[in-house]
Parts: sequence; structure tokens; C-alpha cells
Amino acid sequence: MLEQFCARPMATICPMQTTDHTTDVLVVGGGTAGFGAAVAAGRFGLDVCLVESTTRIGGVMASCPGMPWGAAYPGGTIIGGLMGELAERLYSMSPPAAEKRPCSLENFGPEILYDHELATVTMFEMLDEASVELHLGTIAVAPVMDGNTITAVECRDRLGDNTITPRIVIDCSGDGEISTRAGVPYDVGDADGNTMGVSLTFTMVDADWDRVFAGDDPYFTAEATRGITQRRIHEDLAQLYLMKGLHQNTVFCNSVVIPGVDGTDPAEVSRATQEGRRRCNQLAGFLRDEVPGFERSRMTHLGPTVGVRETRRLSGIHRLSGEELARGTKFVDGVVCCDNPIDDVMRSSAAMTHDAIVDGGDYYTIPFRSLVPTSVENLMFAGRIISADPVAFASVRGMPQCMAMGQATGTAAAIAIDKGLAVQNIDHHDLVIALQEQGVRGLGTAPGSRQIC
Repeated sequence: MLEQFCARPMATICPMQTTDHTTDVLVVGGGTAGFGAAVAAGRFGLDVCLVESTTRIGGVMASCPGMPWGAAYPGGTIIGGLMGELAERLYSMSPPAAEKRPCSLENFGPEILYDHELATVTMFEMLDEASVELHLGTIAVAPVMDGNTITAVECRDRLGDNTITPRIVIDCSGDGEISTRAGVPYDVGDADGNTMGVSLTFTMVDADWDRVFAGDDPYFTAEATRGITQRRIHEDLAQLYLMKGLHQNTVFCNSVVIPGVDGTDPAEVSRATQEGRRRCNQLAGFLRDEVPGFERSRMTHLGPTVGVRETRRLSGIHRLSGEELARGTKFVDGVVCCDNPIDDVMRSSAAMTHDAIVDGGDYYTIPFRSLVPTSVENLMFAGRIISADPVAFASVRGMPQCMAMGQATGTAAAIAIDKGLAVQNIDHHDLVIALQEQGVRGLGTAPGSRQIC
């Protein structure tokens, strides 16, 4: 197996200074998927360049600070790999910066609550330890193609235009812009093109947990109905998603959802963010005035922009289906395990679903082939641009799974470079074994489970 943790000088965070930058692996997007891809590839001793358009890593962790890591414990066991390592680093801090708790919502298993600032600091440390060269405030604009190969990626930062010449590209951008411009087909939303709503979150501090959560309704429907009737809150807030935060007497509010937003359109995202701020402020005032336990609380950690759940889903070698997940399929090239429910949020109406996708205690795996295009020989993708139908997508999109997808593609990049292979020709057995050696759990086909070759 490939040698890991090669000693190399630690990287620095800086804008690119040259117009011709060469690297082994270019990772586009610094969310949880991009983090997983970059760290995994860097630990194999590869030169890795991670390009992130914003000033922070973490993706939804940055846009929705405090969002729990759901589906981190498929079948009740930690997913392992980099997700498990990150969680353990936070658990071991004094005081602990993360905690495993049961989710109060239907059909969601245990989740991880964490201090998002310390989590981000730890992720930066892990990138640095893997000698990843990180470029914040840098946009990957377009690929340069030679047949079925990406020979370079044109980028732009505040100093101007730059070109990165990689051997492998891993698109973790969330929107798949580089992949689609490289010719990878894609779908948007459901059969009618409807995508899930975007959200803006916030936290209420100095709330009284004992009084706030004294009732037995996790969705606070009676309070929501009263607020809508009084025209204090928006009519879409028929259910209030209020959850205990990591720190005592903090309440994470993931209630404000705005449907019908094109997450690839900056103007629409800006308008949704402004509307989200208005609705969050209304909700915070309503909670203080009308919900026992919030009388002395105040709003903090309002997201800087709406969190986008869904834009493009790329076309891979295998399109993952909801039917496959419902059967608890363990694919022979499965690289991620998951049991998350069908978490569909205001896709075509105000409805939200939390329907279980597998029986209790069971899980499915995500095949590597759903992260690989059919033709572009040095491109992979990970995160919410996975090749999946709308039902499957609603289950696989959790942050722990995105991080594990990224880890799989970063490991696959090391195998492809080491053996001189196109990414489509990587031996799936070698990849699964490499991930198991990194502590990724739940992989490999189980006796009696349905297998697809």
C-alpha cells in the first residue's frame, strides 16, 4: 500500500504568486468534502492545492455555524476516517469541544454537536499537517481541456488571473462548475427542476433549556402556529427546528428556509440572504416574547449567507438511486456508509420529510463510481454534486458523508498517480482496503447483503 505521512515542509496560506502553478492534486472547494480530499491526498505525500472561493473552510459549517454533524454514526458506530479523527480531536479537548447526542428529530440517529470555531481551527491544523497548500479567496474559473483530460484550471484571486496545472482534479465545489465546463452532464433538482430550499441559521444564547424543552413536541408546532396566526413569523415556519447547542443554554435554530432559490445565481443567493436575515430577526423576537425560556436570550451566530442544499448533481459512472439505498445495498466499491433519512426540505412545496430510508440498525454504502465521470480521465467529484437521483441525494448529503466522499477521492488520486491510471480504472478493492487502513468503517460487502458489481 502507498506510504503515508511523508515528511515535507509545512504549507502556508497565501494568494498565488505565479501564473503557472503545478501540483499533483487540485481540490476545488474547501467544504467538508474538499477538506477530506485534500487531507487524504496530502497524507500520501502528494503536492495538494486546495482552492476555496471564500475566506473560510468548512462549507456549511461556515455559512450555518453550529449545524450538527448528522449521520456521523451509521448503525450506531462512528463513521471513522477523517470524520472520526476530527471528532476525537474535539472530544479530547479540555473542556470538550464536541459531544455525541441523540437527535430529537424523527429518524435521525446520533449526531455530533461541536464548537464550530474550534472545529474550523482544527481543520486548518489538519490541512497544515498534511502540507496542503491552501488558497483562500480564489475562484476556479474554467478547465483547460485536451481531449478527455483536464490539463490546467484557470483561477482568479485578488491579484489577478492564475493557472494551476494538476495531474488530478477533485471537484468539491458544491456546484460542480469545473466539472460541467469539462463536459460532465448533470441534473438539477427533481423531474420538474425543483431544488431544496436554502436556509439561514442562528443561535439563541442565555436561553433556559429546562423551560424551552419542557414539552414533548420536538417541532414546537403549537408555538409556530400561534406565531403564524399572529403574523409574527413567516407562514413557512409551520415547524420550528430548535435544538440544544453544544454550550449550556444555547439553542441552535435551523428553522428559516426559503424555497425556490437558484443556488448558482449570486443575485438570488444575495436576495435570499437578506430575506433570511429579516425572518431570523422576526423569529428571534417571537421566541423572546412568546416561548417560555427565551425571555432573556439574544440572537448570535447569524449565518453570513444562506446555506445551499442543492444545485447540480453530476452524472457519474453509476447514478445512485433511492431504491438501492432502501435495500441497504453494500456496494462492492462502497466507500462511505450512511443511514440518514430522506431529508428533503421544501423542494416543491412547504413540506419537509424525515422518512427513514433503511430499517433500524441497517445502513447502505455509497459507491465510488458515483464520484467518477464516465469520460474525463483525471477528474473526480465529491459532496453534494454526487451522481444520485433526488431521493438518494436527500439521504447522502450529510456533512460526515461528504467528508468521507472527499477522503475516498483523495485516496483514489494517490492510487491513480502511483499506478499511472485514469480514475475510471482504479481497482476498487485497492481503494476499499486503503480506506479501511485509514479507519473508515462499514466498507466491504456484508454476508447476505445485496451486491452490485
